[in-house]
Amino acid sequence: MQPDKSVIMALLEINEEKKQLYKNELMDAIQRYKFMRWEHIQWDALSFSRSTAYNYGLNEMDDIKEALLENRKKAVNYLLNKWIKSENATLQIAAMRMVADDADRQRLNQAYIDHTSGGQKIEPINIQVVSDDAKNNLKQLIAGGSHDD
Repeated sequence: MQPDKSVIMALLEINEEKKQLYKNELMDAIQRYKFMRWEHIQWDALSFSRSTAYNYGLNEMDDIKEALLENRKKAVNYLLNKWIKSENATLQIAAMRMVADDADRQRLNQAYIDHTSGGQKIEPINIQVVSDDAKNNLKQLIAGGSHDD
């Protein structure tokens, strides 16, 4: 026996209404509590659980992702401006590192070591062992043994 089509449609409509209510509640909480990441949401402040949010796909909604991102942007800009205006040199350097390009960051870092090839092509080094004694010694060294001279 199959359920009546109108019953299925009513259940889907109720489900969609719940989803919208949960979304609105979460959006309000994001604004009120300034949540910045999904992991930071205090579920005790809401009428539903994290698993309910996942079940309704709230974690995948662009509106919610955008609200979280907007809070992060505001926080970063607020702190960045505060650090720049600060008299604390450590905060000013931290702010500079956030806004600087790679060249400026390298100049700020006094202990910078270029671990790259500086744009140069790295050619493989070929070592050719020609004598049998040298080959045997090399094999022993690789195997972790010692050789006698």
